[in-house]
Amino acid sequence: MGRIVLYMWTSLDGFIAGPEDGPDKGLGIGGERLHDFLTVPDGDPASARADDDVGAAVMAEAMSTGAVLVGRKTFDYAGQWHGDHHDGVPIVVLTRSAPEEPPPGHARYVTDVVEAATQAREAAGERDVLCHGASAAQALLRAGEIDEIALQIVPVLLGQGRRLFDELPPEIVELELLRALDGPDMVHLRYRVLGGGER
Repeated sequence: MGRIVLYMWTSLDGFIAGPEDGPDKGLGIGGERLHDFLTVPDGDPASARADDDVGAAVMAEAMSTGAVLVGRKTFDYAGQWHGDHHDGVPIVVLTRSAPEEPPPGHARYVTDVVEAATQAREAAGERDVLCHGASAAQALLRAGEIDEIALQIVPVLLGQGRRLFDELPPEIVELELLRALDGPDMVHLRYRVLGGGER
């Protein structure tokens, strides 16, 4: 089975969204800056960050995953991706309570953290699972279910908003650096999660 890999784009001060994020503004005020590299300048795909091999490689890697594991807030704020994150892969949505109406497309709600991780791994087969969202990441880390963390650090300070690791318990989680890549739009760091222990 593949690994569960947390892929997140973050500001240098640790924010994954600006303030006042919500269903109508998923990345909050100023948070779109974290995804500027995804834009196509002047509508010309040929000019879309042609010099950013790092960003392109990271996106290709993320889009080669066999399933998505996401928190409910991120899923809803992203418009539920209309039921298809990429290539029709299964989407496992970790939620505290599943609504009666099922989610659209290839998505399903799961209320147990370990069960959500298990279902996502099984759905992905030999490929990795792409994990999104701060609350889901924290719950999965606490449960020991995240194998690797891929952070794309964008050279900006948002100052406030939603932090990626704000609600973790007071434990040390040891990481091993697997890869560090410099690009014009971001620095990519990929870590293996070694485990945690009390301080």
